[in-house]
Amino acid sequence: MSFDLIYQDLLGKILNEGTREVNARTGHETAASFGLNFSIDIEKDGFPLLTLRKIPLKLFIAEQIWFISGARKPEIFLRNFTKIWDDFTNPGDVVTVAYGYRWRRHFGRDQLGKLVELLAKDPSSRQGVVITWDPASDGLGGVSKGNVPCPYTFVVNIICGRLHFMNVVRSNDMILGFPHDVAGFALLQVILAQKLGVKPGIYSHTIANAHIYDTHYSAAEEMIRRKVSAKKIKVVLPEKSYQRAQSKDTKLVVEIFDNINQQYRPKEAIKGLKIIL
Repeated sequence: MSFDLIYQDLLGKILNEGTREVNARTGHETAASFGLNFSIDIEKDGFPLLTLRKIPLKLFIAEQIWFISGARKPEIFLRNFTKIWDDFTNPGDVVTVAYGYRWRRHFGRDQLGKLVELLAKDPSSRQGVVITWDPASDGLGGVSKGNVPCPYTFVVNIICGRLHFMNVVRSNDMILGFPHDVAGFALLQVILAQKLGVKPGIYSHTIANAHIYDTHYSAAEEMIRRKVSAKKIKVVLPEKSYQRAQSKDTKLVVEIFDNINQQYRPKEAIKGLKIIL
């Protein structure tokens, strides 16, 4: 099944079967469902990039490269392409919960680097787990922060020469956050597969709280009505993309963008969509 069809099905379940209530933090009503998940085979069904509305490609490409680099200041590479993390910087222009920094430095070990080392040495390992959530300070009514990780862990397995990726998310805004997260982490999957010399396999995405804000109800209904494209997108990476991402090579963003953009034929953008913080 294509990602567009999966997405339409998830939106329909949330709008028709989800629970509607006002969220205390935001003051907005949401339609929400608990425990949603999907899986898609990237090799068979294509790269999971939404075409039911236009998604800004350079945003998720640059963000994921910034993550791989382990940086936590947007001025280092990321701000050349997007200001998406600027709302979450402290006075020192540091994103304290920057995902890549958490993967590579925050816990006293390079989790992402160790993941690559482990699977290069033992592709059959089932211990390829990377954690973003810091139990010492995140959530549970603890330290007040402008942002805590939504995708909080991922697991990577290599089975029969294909790299599979499971992303676990505590909370997903299904209109703005979800399509962006899926494309970004699927790109990470493809980059890791190239680094390890295997093919990308199944991308799996599990959400605890999947929700649609009241201001996005009409957009969700519009995308459910739109016709799904049968065209599949295949991401062909430049050589040594992982290494180039680590070195914050700005040309890598342009090269990946050019490859995807040549294939991307989205429906028209839906105007007026705003992030609820």
